[in-house]
Amino acid sequence: MGDWAKKAEDQEVSKLVDKLNLDSKSGEETDFDVADPAETSLLIKILGKGLVNTKLSLDIQQKNPNSPLHSVKTFEALHLKASLLKGIYAMGFNTPSKIQETALPTLLADPPQNMIAQSQSGTGKTAAFVLAMLSRVNVALNHPQVLCLSPTYELAIQTGEVAARMGQFCREIKLRFAVRGEEVDRSKKIEEHILIGTPGKLLDWGIKFRLFDMKKITVFVLDEADVMIATQGHHDQCIRIHKMLNPHCQMLFFSATYGKEVMDFARLIVADPTIIRLMREEESLENIKQYYVKCKNEEGKYNAIQNIYGCISVGQAIIFCHTRKTAAWLAAKMTSDGHSVAVLTGDLTVVQRLDVLDRFRSGLEKVLITTNILSRGIDIEQVTIVVNFDLPVDVDGKADCETYLHRIGRTGRFGKKTKLVFIPVRCRVKGYTRFFKRIKSR
Repeated sequence: MGDWAKKAEDQEVSKLVDKLNLDSKSGEETDFDVADPAETSLLIKILGKGLVNTKLSLDIQQKNPNSPLHSVKTFEALHLKASLLKGIYAMGFNTPSKIQETALPTLLADPPQNMIAQSQSGTGKTAAFVLAMLSRVNVALNHPQVLCLSPTYELAIQTGEVAARMGQFCREIKLRFAVRGEEVDRSKKIEEHILIGTPGKLLDWGIKFRLFDMKKITVFVLDEADVMIATQGHHDQCIRIHKMLNPHCQMLFFSATYGKEVMDFARLIVADPTIIRLMREEESLENIKQYYVKCKNEEGKYNAIQNIYGCISVGQAIIFCHTRKTAAWLAAKMTSDGHSVAVLTGDLTVVQRLDVLDRFRSGLEKVLITTNILSRGIDIEQVTIVVNFDLPVDVDGKADCETYLHRIGRTGRFGKKTKLVFIPVRCRVKGYTRFFKRIKSR
């Protein structure tokens, strides 16, 4: 698996970038940032520094309600091959996460069971289905047995990296990327046991060029299903691949969200599944203190930021702006006043965003100025203050309360007790009047 591991390693982001040059005049005031679901998912995967210790309850629906559902508290209880167990421990997994406790016995059951699983990023779902993929391989057969579909090249590489690390002691298992830039000899059949890639490439290899027999696939994994739906063309490609598979193939479907569109897609892919999902997190603000400050203008808002800057000595702060232009202006002003700040907006590439976030997580900058590009999904443990320099509004200029909750949630994770959300308010925003009556003015 040496070449595979090297290919994945080559995708790692350099941490040598010292600063990013942003033109503070670029972008219009209407140039709002909207987070791309694929890019957000990639950032979460790369930034993950271990499992999220979630306290959310599991909602489990079995295809056979009479079948006893059990969980495991140790990886040894799964009776895995010694080489796989060694790989798990080498990755730093000591005990199964909450979703792994219940999912793994089902994923590894004999006869195989289909599954739909939904959970937040960082809960160990990728490691769970990768373990199932590696466990199902029959190394005596030299043909593809496992297909794993990801919506983008970068996400496929991330899954491949997990597979390479977990299977590093399983020398006999062969893996291959099916992504752009990966060429094959069309005169020869593919012999690797596991193929991880994007729908278009796997569709070409399996159906157009017939480089492997789709009917011999025993495990089909569809990861990041909600992102897959959001990516044009992938929905239909997945359906085409699915129709070519053996009816007895184990179908595994994973998604971070669980809306109607995702479930309609799941029902086309997975027959009679066991459904495991983490219950939706309560919008509890008990551990978050919220304040607002009345300001006359933008300069007044900036002065308010200056006044609380000394409070950041015990942690770090994220400041949310409505547009890239405001973020660039604020960053330039704070930098000119001698403050060390980082800027993350939608005009940066994924690689640049990772550099910025790595520096911020390591404490090189104590303040991160950003837009809605970072409002969802990304959690940084040491953040203790969130400043809404601009309140989030929708395209009609009305209060966007859901985004507000996601923003302040950057401080509400990990069970910490002392949080602060600070809002310098210049004018009224439709929909927030009643909201301000419920929080403190300073």
